[in-house]
Amino acid sequence: MSTLFEPYTLRELTIPNRVWMPPMCQYSAAPEGPETGAPTDWHFAHYAARAAGGTGLIIVEATAVSPEGRISPYDLGIWNDTQVEAFRRITRFLAAQGTVPAIQLAHSGRKGSTDRPWKGGAPVRTDAHGWQPLAPSPLAFDERHPVPAELSVAEIQETVGLFADAARRALAAGFEVVELHGAHGYLINEFLSPHSNHRTDAYGGSYENRTRFALEVVDAVREVWPDDKPLFFRISATDWLEDDGWTADDTVRFAGQLHEHGVDLLDVSTGGNASGARIPVGPGYQVPFATRVRNETPMPVAAVGLITDTEQAEKIVANGEADAVLLGRELLRNPSFARLAARELGSDVHVPDQYHRSV
Repeated sequence: MSTLFEPYTLRELTIPNRVWMPPMCQYSAAPEGPETGAPTDWHFAHYAARAAGGTGLIIVEATAVSPEGRISPYDLGIWNDTQVEAFRRITRFLAAQGTVPAIQLAHSGRKGSTDRPWKGGAPVRTDAHGWQPLAPSPLAFDERHPVPAELSVAEIQETVGLFADAARRALAAGFEVVELHGAHGYLINEFLSPHSNHRTDAYGGSYENRTRFALEVVDAVREVWPDDKPLFFRISATDWLEDDGWTADDTVRFAGQLHEHGVDLLDVSTGGNASGARIPVGPGYQVPFATRVRNETPMPVAAVGLITDTEQAEKIVANGEADAVLLGRELLRNPSFARLAARELGSDVHVPDQYHRSV
């Protein structure tokens, strides 16, 4: 059996293989009404297809812990019980296919209240389902985005509680893994980076202060998330800035702390917090950041970033560069990537009975 298709165990959960699907927003939820933020038929079909294709773990897209935590008015949320019930349909199907259902809990911060990407992604006005974005500091992401409202200390503490409440609902919805979104310039990442955090109180300034909010969220979620279930954290390992940004050294240091606070795996991405940052994009360009965390800390890692073919994915895991790979665009193109890769490598994945004639 190839390394890519060996099971992987975290706490008491065993994931059937190392081909995983990262969170990718679909911008397809209702923007208003009783079904606001709830998954739709589109979401069910989208995730079900990848589960039927043999994907070992599927992380449902960035799911907001509050209405103003959405990236767009069309994002998923998990701040009420209507959303929980709608998610159960998805988690039941994924589990029936042998796929582990996971969810990413998120708050968009200063990058919230924007339109869908295929509509240009411009900020959305408050009279068009939009809202006032929130952030650690009143600094706009770029010239198109409005200046966000600075969170007070009381509001920061309230937001920590929102993440814990969302984790409770994720459990009720049938998810086996929670991932906290600390990457790509959204709220937790904004607190971590000196580029976006100019506070002078206990949540800004020093490294210890800038990481305080993230660790408080981790602790609050870990307290309500069962001990036998894993907790992931997604991080942007670097802002890709020459100065005043979050760095790979910071990520290694922080990974060790996250591990001590009960995080079981670091999902290592990069960028997204600094508009105009120059990023040297290429096949596997983010993998070295994951490898460094794996080599220098006790933290298991998953690698992401233009991983597109079987040989590349197998090499990353077999060579110890990461414990698993997250395939984004490739799984959008090919929902059955895992099944086809297993065939190439002489391994097996779950195949639905209805598809056995294809084996």
